[in-house]
Amino acid sequence: MLRPALFLDRDGVINIDHAYVHRREDFDFVEGIFDLCRLAHERGYLIFVVTNQAGIGRGKYTEQDFHALTDWMCEVFRAEGAPITRVYFCPFHAEHGVGAYKLDSPFRKPNPGMILQAEQEFGVDLAASVLVGDTETDIQAGVRAGIGRNLLFRPVGHKAAGDTIAHAVVTTHHEVVPHLT
Repeated sequence: MLRPALFLDRDGVINIDHAYVHRREDFDFVEGIFDLCRLAHERGYLIFVVTNQAGIGRGKYTEQDFHALTDWMCEVFRAEGAPITRVYFCPFHAEHGVGAYKLDSPFRKPNPGMILQAEQEFGVDLAASVLVGDTETDIQAGVRAGIGRNLLFRPVGHKAAGDTIAHAVVTTHHEVVPHLT
């Protein structure tokens, strides 16, 4: 049986984007993220994080740093009653990557590779799923993958959305709730 999923970008959606966040002390959760994920979990949604991590590719931190922070983040979500099913990440960057990380990857958003991998591994009903991202590349990946609702997250005080292919622009995580069926 296919299940719906909530796909979340990390930096800017789960945590405040302080640029290349890779340490706990720099990781500030966005208000409302636990309530949103707890409700999605209660409604039977799988929860996936799909995140470009060019900071790894640029040599700003290591994959080990990323995994240590991710393990901690997932534990916090579990403790909040909102378990994350899996975190997918892409460390590659075609232009700014260093060494083996300088690669044009089908997993780097706006490509849909991470979403399609989740679909295959977990039997996700993409048409019944929701993606929340804070950049147009997040939205493009969701549209390309066939996600039913792609929401651009732009909190009050942040840069206006401008032109977008998103189904809606939301300013709080609470505004995502009506999109979870």
